[in-house]
Amino acid sequence: MSPTMPGGKRRYLLISLAVLVLDQWTKWLVEARIPVHESREIIPGLLHLSHVRNTGVAFGLLPARGDGKVTALLVALVFVALILVAAYFRKLPASERGLLAALALVLGGAVGNLVDRLATGAVVDFLGVYLGNYRWPDFNVADSAISVGLVWMLIDSFRSRPATAESPT
Repeated sequence: MSPTMPGGKRRYLLISLAVLVLDQWTKWLVEARIPVHESREIIPGLLHLSHVRNTGVAFGLLPARGDGKVTALLVALVFVALILVAAYFRKLPASERGLLAALALVLGGAVGNLVDRLATGAVVDFLGVYLGNYRWPDFNVADSAISVGLVWMLIDSFRSRPATAESPT
């Protein structure tokens, strides 16, 4: 944590850390207990646990499949996104609690998946949701945090804010 960061924002970085720790712990459990490409039904017709190695971006899009150039591109894109999120986080006033919490979720999730990609070239996905014949692509805690954070940011963008005084031109 930066010594120049106001104390009111530091607590949001704890959200990021909690997401990162929970994400890595759940992935470790899956890797330790479920063989790759195996699935275990938890709630019939709704939820299963699996062990999938995702070399692409979200939901298996743009799979690298061992191509180091694609993996390097994905890592570079994540680093750029992290820099942008961190800059936005730093710029926001501490009074923007909802937006800071949303950014903290995105940050923690992005770092969680980046750790996997740097370590093994793939992200561990393990939660599968389906209804009838419709099956959502498997995902993980980091993906969930990113998704919730982005939706929260979208909802927050519709919130009215007090007008700020502008300097005369």
